[in-house]
Amino acid sequence: MEFVELPLAGARLIRLQRHSDLRGFFARAFCVDEFAAAGLPVEFPQQSFARSERAGTLRGMHLQLEPHAEAKYIRCVRGRIFDAIVDLREDSPTFRRSYGVVLDDESADAIFVPAGFAHGYQTLVDGTDVFYAMSSRYAPAAARAIRWNDPALQIVWPVPDPILSDLDRAAPDLATFLRDRAAVVPQR
Repeated sequence: MEFVELPLAGARLIRLQRHSDLRGFFARAFCVDEFAAAGLPVEFPQQSFARSERAGTLRGMHLQLEPHAEAKYIRCVRGRIFDAIVDLREDSPTFRRSYGVVLDDESADAIFVPAGFAHGYQTLVDGTDVFYAMSSRYAPAAARAIRWNDPALQIVWPVPDPILSDLDRAAPDLATFLRDRAAVVPQR
């Protein structure tokens, strides 16, 4: 695997090193030793799979608060997505900055998203499947969302009128999230 640093501190694009022959190719998608050597988490106690039937489906922007903050390792295994991340770590040099990348089943690239980031993606074709692993288990009391189209995030979504859940449609803007996060005392 090749770990390519992205413009946001700690985020990586992960490219497969393919071994090809007449059958196609084989590539290692995860290796404890390679992740550890790259300074990334090696334990992912929760893994999720999402299928989106229609292009334009948007899931995000989601995160969990400390002490349940989760790093994510995301790969589009069928179809194509625009994946967006926002650094919400107040002590980070890239605090409040966003970044977007297209992931698809052709390149098989993945993205590593550090804990403390908000994450979301939008499907670009019908019938898209996304697989992701998280470094922390889902904790409903720590789960949060930020409004996907808040101008403060500076994310240019490819499909302007997305298919959204009620939760994502009602999510607060970034300023409200940051204000409310400061008032929250996470459960231990």
